[in-house]
Amino acid sequence: MTIGRHCVGPSQPAFIVAEAGVNHDGSLDKALRLVDEAADAGADAVKFQMFRADDLVTATAETAAYQREATRHSSQRDMLARLELSFEQFRTLRGHCDDRSITFLATPFGAREIEWLTELGAPAIKIASTDLTNVPLLVRAAATGAALILSTGVSDEREIDDAVALVKQEGAGDRLILLHCVSAYPTPLSAINLRAIAALRRRYAVPCGLSDHTVSTHTGGWAVASGADVLEKHFTLDPSAPGPDHAMSLDPSQLTDYIRHVRDAETALGDGRVGLTEC
Repeated sequence: MTIGRHCVGPSQPAFIVAEAGVNHDGSLDKALRLVDEAADAGADAVKFQMFRADDLVTATAETAAYQREATRHSSQRDMLARLELSFEQFRTLRGHCDDRSITFLATPFGAREIEWLTELGAPAIKIASTDLTNVPLLVRAAATGAALILSTGVSDEREIDDAVALVKQEGAGDRLILLHCVSAYPTPLSAINLRAIAALRRRYAVPCGLSDHTVSTHTGGWAVASGADVLEKHFTLDPSAPGPDHAMSLDPSQLTDYIRHVRDAETALGDGRVGLTEC
């Protein structure tokens, strides 16, 4: 399949998504700088998160322990309200991505955000693992005609089976990518389980990859060696900044190293032919 100008799948270079997420802290200026850093690091795409706090969470929803530690917020709604960007700000980001020749992506958390992405012409829609059982959202995303990237982090096999079946039923099976994901922030190396990437491909016969929540710069290369077609990695301007995701994100120089390790791994894997080589 294609995402923007990139071919994605086996035998293709890994499609690397630099996950800016909410690490802009609600600032358009920081978001634009994140686009620049992702482009300079060599990422194929930069991805943000689209939501309206009032639509997404109840007033009584509490933050997770890691979020409370990083933000001092006890309320999910209060925390997320400070991290929103408007549609016009996303339009500006999309234009800046075009200027920097990097693909603009975002994760929508509701129908309105899917409409935003459609209007902005996003070539793919990333669904967070928490929404793998959100049938209305999956149906709405499948109807856009964009590629669908689904994370599997908080799902069991039955839930993944059901999501894949639904996407195929909606006519988007040939546009589906699955990402192995461990929803621990950060994920220890002992839990990353990279063999699950190949297991997903065997079970579902679609392009697969890794949504990487480790703080390692090496896991992308290892994931490629394990068969990943797509990689997603959080990054930030400053890992020490207050905010829910900064501490488990790479800084720009680390993102550059991460991508270099991925491309080195692809070079080292070669073509798999047995016998003498020119060297």
